[in-house]
Amino acid sequence: METTPIALDVRLEFSRAAIQVIARDVGIRLLHIKGGTVDPQVRTGRRGGSDVDVIADPRRVPTLHAELVRQGWVVYSSFLEGSPFGHAQTYRHPEWGYLDLHRRFPGVRIPDEDAFDLLWADRASYAAAGIDCVTPSVDAQAVLFVLNAARDVDALGEEAASLWRRQDEEERVRRSRLVRALRAEVAFAAALGDLERYRGRREYLLWKTVSRGGTRAVEWWARIKAAPTVGEALQTMLRAPLVNRAVLAHELGREPRVGDVIRAFVRRLGRALRPRSGGKERKT
Repeated sequence: METTPIALDVRLEFSRAAIQVIARDVGIRLLHIKGGTVDPQVRTGRRGGSDVDVIADPRRVPTLHAELVRQGWVVYSSFLEGSPFGHAQTYRHPEWGYLDLHRRFPGVRIPDEDAFDLLWADRASYAAAGIDCVTPSVDAQAVLFVLNAARDVDALGEEAASLWRRQDEEERVRRSRLVRALRAEVAFAAALGDLERYRGRREYLLWKTVSRGGTRAVEWWARIKAAPTVGEALQTMLRAPLVNRAVLAHELGREPRVGDVIRAFVRRLGRALRPRSGGKERKT
């Protein structure tokens, strides 16, 4: 019997609803971000995206992870493997597709719990397949969009700059206040081409590398330098040269063998000295 493929935007709406129901049933607060949940005031050329993105209450992420796994979601890339910021864990479901579960948003420097509570305090609503979901306010969506553009300047930089130019003065004041409250000035400036104002900040080099490119060795050093504590800096230093086994497994289509890991490690060392362009950070 032939079946009609479900359109991506329809599947994403049902996926958002399914994730919201899972979180609701275990009493976890979620903020839906990106894609079709973004208010048209923020993105005039609205795009549905290819996966579902949420920020969960960081205090409850372990509980939500356990419930997602119980409901058939499989970890595709972990927090430690996903990006220089350790901000999101990616899951895959055979019916619902991909989910990016955020515990923080790159560029935000206040503690994860405080950032979530700040965004939750001024929230908006969104209905996905008849299920009530929560999004950040329009002001917060605008700020998060610009912060996201800092990691993909080539694709999103002009749109972020246009958003910032066309807002009125009251919006600019409110949103600038939110950027300061989140301590996100450096990443925000990177997205809008004003990064040099923050040369003295610890995270300057990381955002310069992420937004403009540089060697992988410089990126590793930038991650270490930007770490908020000595302990996190040491952990980053130890992880920097390691092969991302999850990504390698996806590339190979099977679990990596010892030889695969050794060859990937050698390639990784070679890439460390080669320059790269800016844009979305790699996951290897």
